[in-house]
Amino acid sequence: MTSSYNNSREFKSINIAILTVSDTRTEITDKSGAYLCDAVIDAGHKVIHKRIVKDEVAEIKDVLEAWSMNLDIDVIISTGGTGLTKRDVSVEAHSQVYEKEITAFPSMFASISMEKIGTSALQSRACAGVRNGTYLFALPGSPSACKDAWENLLRPQFDYRHLPCNFVEIMPRLLKDGIDES
Repeated sequence: MTSSYNNSREFKSINIAILTVSDTRTEITDKSGAYLCDAVIDAGHKVIHKRIVKDEVAEIKDVLEAWSMNLDIDVIISTGGTGLTKRDVSVEAHSQVYEKEITAFPSMFASISMEKIGTSALQSRACAGVRNGTYLFALPGSPSACKDAWENLLRPQFDYRHLPCNFVEIMPRLLKDGIDES
């Protein structure tokens, strides 16, 4: 089955926070964070926070926890720190915060990456999950990888018009207990 868009549905803008994880990037040199901010806005959503933190589990985790408790934030996208080196700790921080993993995300992202960069896709540990009704995504630090994830996975899933289903339509139920009766 292929996906499509139902233009009779009204677009719903969501609030997204962007977190760059890097020991070296600044607001001026943060191309991945800048790309994500521009892409989010171009898609019709709002960037309500943007921040850069060092590759430290505690720092990353503190921001993810605080932002996921902020009811004004629907999605947190981090970029950087998903590689294999000792300093790459975004995945460790994310995994300590998730209440639920979005287990299909890493394999779908790897599949898209494989088409672009071949077996080098093995070096990414991109991941995703949910905490307190907030979606969290850890993307590589490469602007190209951020573009691949945004264009192929995140943008469609953050569009309420995307069918057969999307992340936006289940947002109200992320915090509910029990059976959905709607």
